[in-house]
Amino acid sequence: MSLGVVLPYWLDRPDGEAVEIAVEADRLGFGTLWVGEMATFDAFALATAVGLRTEGIGLRIGPLAAGVRGPVAVALGVSSVAALTGRRVDVALGASSPAIVTGWHDRPWRGAAPRMRESVRALRGLLAGERISADGDHVRAHGFRLRHPLPEATVSVAAFGPVMTRVAAEEADEVVLNLVAPHQVERVRAVVDAHAAAFGRPAPKLAVWVTAALDPGPAAVRQVSEQLALYLRAPGYAGMFAELGHPALVARAEAGAPRRELAEAVPRELLEAVCAIGSAARVRDRIADYHRAGADHVGVVPSTADDPAGRRVLAAVG
Repeated sequence: MSLGVVLPYWLDRPDGEAVEIAVEADRLGFGTLWVGEMATFDAFALATAVGLRTEGIGLRIGPLAAGVRGPVAVALGVSSVAALTGRRVDVALGASSPAIVTGWHDRPWRGAAPRMRESVRALRGLLAGERISADGDHVRAHGFRLRHPLPEATVSVAAFGPVMTRVAAEEADEVVLNLVAPHQVERVRAVVDAHAAAFGRPAPKLAVWVTAALDPGPAAVRQVSEQLALYLRAPGYAGMFAELGHPALVARAEAGAPRRELAEAVPRELLEAVCAIGSAARVRDRIADYHRAGADHVGVVPSTADDPAGRRVLAAVG
């Protein structure tokens, strides 16, 4: 069991707070920092900046949208960060969403699961130092080989839904979940183990991102609610929230309700189901619930509305 920190990219906070969170996580001795990508910084640029500002925390870049960057671009980015920072660097891939893959990046949103399988296989070979030769339905590349391979780097896959979960179980070193309740983690753990066994390989590890807020006031509750509202209509997440007892809220999101309106409608019950919020003891107990449910790693996503750089909540769990 291990703990890491996830850079949260809150919409209501300064962009540079991401680096402050990273420095605090490193100071407190967390072993892993997840560096994703939204609408602020390029993930590789930010990871390099973090590596140069911290002492020893390992970097796990992603999940990056497999439909946006091909395996060569991902491998080159990961290798560059490792070479420039001297830090351990791993990588995670995800399907992302049509709004990002097609709307932002003008890439086709189709075949997410087979694209993921081809991407992981090609990326794993590249990181090991092989010259790429891929003629798949979604990944086609030839001739490139990393100047600085990373044979020890792991490849994680963010998985929602039965098809992507199967791909992750069969191909990834680690399966990543976000905004889930502990009982859902327990179910995914069993499914992943079964798929991996049937495929004839050891089961990958299971990582869960858990948003954490220490004694949250109205600003923190609003911050977490607005972030959750972004996922209400996202593939995979919508079904999960409906399963947790909130199909009407999901229906409002799918009908096009504005994010702020949805955030105001997010009940405290839903936040408590998929987050770790409350006293220090409550936050720690909730994180332990995820470990007991089968998570090998918990990535803490610190709320910072009432807690700049997440200093108090990270200290409480670190």
